[in-house]
Amino acid sequence: MTRVAAVDCGTNSIRLLVADADPATGELIELDRRMKIVRLGQGVDRTGRLAPEALERTFAACREYAEVIRELGAERVRFVATSASRDAENREEFVRGVMEILGVEPEVISGDQEAEFSFTGATKELMGRSHVPGPYLVVDIGGGSTEFVEGGEGVRAARSVDIGCVRLTERHLAVDGRITDPPTEDQIAAIKCDVDTALDLAERTVPLTRACRPADGHALVGLAGSVTTVAGIALGLAEYESSAIHHSRITLDQVREITGKLLGSTHDERARIPVMHPGRVDVIGAGALILLSIMERTGAEEVVVSEHDILDGIAWSIA
Repeated sequence: MTRVAAVDCGTNSIRLLVADADPATGELIELDRRMKIVRLGQGVDRTGRLAPEALERTFAACREYAEVIRELGAERVRFVATSASRDAENREEFVRGVMEILGVEPEVISGDQEAEFSFTGATKELMGRSHVPGPYLVVDIGGGSTEFVEGGEGVRAARSVDIGCVRLTERHLAVDGRITDPPTEDQIAAIKCDVDTALDLAERTVPLTRACRPADGHALVGLAGSVTTVAGIALGLAEYESSAIHHSRITLDQVREITGKLLGSTHDERARIPVMHPGRVDVIGAGALILLSIMERTGAEEVVVSEHDILDGIAWSIA
């Protein structure tokens, strides 16, 4: 066993996993997994820079994570930064801050690397299990980007595109710094147009159109907070319960109904949903719409929801 610590810093959240990994058996024993909404990507789509207050929120989370890593005695640490820090002009300020706190340099990985980590994390425990046979189409809907990865025993095709719940919310639902509540039909149509354009781009590399019809054998596996939140709503959970959400199957009809309700509701109505994290209240509508559009494009009648994702892939990469 090797004790490893993986940090995934995305556009909306920063997450930590400390685990004992055994590459010989494929076993990953989780010791600590936590997440904070820090909205690192606040305003990046508009300004091209990381906001000072977003950096401070992120550094505060890093200080907490550094203490956990020290207490649990992780032998190896890897910090991966994704969409927001790829896009920002002042990303060096972010890099310096993380190094001072955690003692490791954040790796601003490419979209293709991000996709490979997501695929490994999501499918490693599914491979060889008859209830979710491969091949797989893995979709990781983040705050700033969405990754598409197709493969079986390994990755065959991958593409990252710049659609995410935070990016599309800020681009189309924010007026004078305030989120339209609920969004207008024109705003929803604008989001849908961006998503469709991005799916066209992704399809140049990854087979999407009708890829998940039963005859084709691809299982659609959905990752990250937008997907898991929709799953929690579909399951009618009284509170967010990771074990119930992990490997649940949510139908296209359920996703369509939930997306419609989220896009037609107010901030307060969304905030009262038991599984809703406060940091997702304003961006969940765009995230759900991305998931719905993907399911319609691929022909998937259901999505297999995974709580294991890029974070687990990062842990395996250093095991």
